[in-house]
Amino acid sequence: MTPQSSRTPVVAVDAVGGDHAPGAAVAGALRAAQDFDASILLVGPEELVKAELPNGSVPDGVELLHASEIVAMDEEPAAATRAKKDSSLVRAAEAVRDGRADAMVSAGNTGAAMTAALLRMGRVAGVARPAVAVPVPVPGGGHQMLVDAGATVDCSPEWLAQFALMGRTYAQVRFDVAEPRVGLLSNGEEPGKGDGLRKAATELLAGTPGFVGNVEGRQFMSADPDVIVTDGFTGNVALKTIEGVVSAVAGLVYSVMSSSDEARDASRVLEPLLTEAAKTLDPECTGGATLLGVDGVCVISHGSSSDRAILNSVGVALDAVAADVPRRLGEAIADAG
Repeated sequence: MTPQSSRTPVVAVDAVGGDHAPGAAVAGALRAAQDFDASILLVGPEELVKAELPNGSVPDGVELLHASEIVAMDEEPAAATRAKKDSSLVRAAEAVRDGRADAMVSAGNTGAAMTAALLRMGRVAGVARPAVAVPVPVPGGGHQMLVDAGATVDCSPEWLAQFALMGRTYAQVRFDVAEPRVGLLSNGEEPGKGDGLRKAATELLAGTPGFVGNVEGRQFMSADPDVIVTDGFTGNVALKTIEGVVSAVAGLVYSVMSSSDEARDASRVLEPLLTEAAKTLDPECTGGATLLGVDGVCVISHGSSSDRAILNSVGVALDAVAADVPRRLGEAIADAG
């Protein structure tokens, strides 16, 4: 992808991707066009997209890119991406490749979004496999990066070592962490713990700047380490577990607060405070996940994204463009030899 630093950045938004598309996708994109110093390229079937626009007219700062096909959420990613060459996902990725857009955002089929980005944008030089970087919220503020959260399910030790390098670099350029600490997810902190993959990866990572060794699942959502590295299968399971636990705890707290007259009295004071605190744990506020290793910026939002989530995902994409993430990853990989 050729950097477009001399003009207002353009973000291609998959207008028909996600459980609540096109309504949520288009509404979030229109909010982004108003809230950010950026232009929006809405990609999808023109008639469906226009039906979601106010009075059917395209507002300032927004363009349409017609794409006649839609990749369904339950389609096989690779097959759908190859068969549906005029899908919104493929056209959005091509817009980035061709320089019409600086980034793409989609809440659609996650695997298809990754495949489209990889096939159309290509890989950053030296990258063996892409990885999804998800910002895991830390109570009280801040984020911890989880890499990989689902892009590469079956990994080699060498790929995990490269994920660690990409995650560390991303934390530096995106979140301004000077010296990110990186841990390898395992079933114990002690050296030598883990399966063959983890043990081999630990040997490769030994002596790597910022590497702190094995970490356990209980260290998620904490300020230490800054980056947790694992294979895409384990990472995706861990991410979904975190989401489920946070939801269950929130439900438990609110059920207790309404369990008696005394609890309801106390909740009148506590509920506004808890609601404000809970915003730091809301995945819709953190935006989407960034696909590291492709030669362009691709942000993948949750399938159930609301317009607010799409708005924040566009913000993540713009941050990645401003930080020139693909170039910085390439430099880090080249320096590592």
